[in-house]
Amino acid sequence: MTVHQRPGTIDSAKLDKLAEVAIRVGLNLQPGQDLFLTAPVAALPLVGRIAEHAYKAGAGIVTPMLSDEEITLARYRHAPDASFDKAPGWLYEGVAKAFSANTARLAVVGDNPMLLANEDPAKVGRASKANSLAYQPALEKIAGFDINWNILAYPSAAWARQVFPDDAEEVAVGKLAEAIFSASRIDQADPVAAWAAHNAALRTRRDWLNGQRFASLHFTGPGTDLTVGLADGHDWQGGASPAKNGVVCNPNIPTEEVFTTPHARRVEGRVSSTKPLSYQGSLIDEIQVRFEGGRIVEAKAARGEAVLNKVLDTDDGARRLGEVALVPNSSPISKSGILFYNTLFDENASCHIALGQCYSKCFVDGANLTPEQIAAQGGNKSLIHIDWMIGSGEVDIDGVHEDGRRVPVFRKGEWA
Repeated sequence: MTVHQRPGTIDSAKLDKLAEVAIRVGLNLQPGQDLFLTAPVAALPLVGRIAEHAYKAGAGIVTPMLSDEEITLARYRHAPDASFDKAPGWLYEGVAKAFSANTARLAVVGDNPMLLANEDPAKVGRASKANSLAYQPALEKIAGFDINWNILAYPSAAWARQVFPDDAEEVAVGKLAEAIFSASRIDQADPVAAWAAHNAALRTRRDWLNGQRFASLHFTGPGTDLTVGLADGHDWQGGASPAKNGVVCNPNIPTEEVFTTPHARRVEGRVSSTKPLSYQGSLIDEIQVRFEGGRIVEAKAARGEAVLNKVLDTDDGARRLGEVALVPNSSPISKSGILFYNTLFDENASCHIALGQCYSKCFVDGANLTPEQIAAQGGNKSLIHIDWMIGSGEVDIDGVHEDGRRVPVFRKGEWA
């Protein structure tokens, strides 16, 4: 089984604050509301504190589900081939039923990002696709923002060794813990108040962009000349926002982005990644793609190209965009200089785009739009949603109005 954390490497007071922020800021858990929680076994010290704060907030019942790295690896090393086309659909149907009953969702991440790096990529791809298909009923509730949900991180030893490979394990865990606490604003005197101020700043950016009503964004930089058309009736989001159940929550901790929905059929040009993408235990680096009519028609990568192409072949929507997000190059995560090998953090270091499924909340009156209306307005549908980074200190962005008028949005990676 997975080796648990040695004591003394993580500040327990800050870990408790992180759990409190998860419940009060991330989820804004309501009295009587149930909570479904997933986490790696290594994150049990945080899971216990989350449960405590959830019950103090009046939770009905907290249901945790834990994963273990050795059990995951056992499948790839010993399971019959047919196993990789299966997924527990019965479980995800139950999860979707729980979400329909207003159960909140919290995910703690912290697994070794390179866990499957040495496994058969074909099996990894098949298992991922089977899981995505089975998860669709539950994913629709998340992508549609039906309920309050949140993702945050725990500094497992396996993850810390990847981020700080030259340090002793205990030192690496301590460094990763402090980086997580800093990015999540836990190191401040009053983290809840700090999040309120941060959400207000993101709201200012969001409101400005919504006031502009750009038809598209034009990204230029090394290896990049990309026009991202924005969906008809798109709505910029960022920081705290209300779910369809009326609860205002912060889905991601940390977060530095404002984001919206691109038009799935109006993306043109070339774009190059500016940071590696860690996906399903593989590292995909130096991605270069070309869009025509909203669809990726050419794709290559210096590392992980086979994995990238398997991702793009997941379904019809995997080659189109579901999100575009703006993050200044001076964000705290960017300034840390740390590559986290985890999209929750790395996407908050720079502007990024996401392949696949769009968010219905990124439309004006999105809660009342049907899937058919969302598609007609340019929203993308897919089994995947994978963010990768395209921003840097060398990237400029212009907002383009319907009449062709251009407004500077970013210059050299910063808000203009």
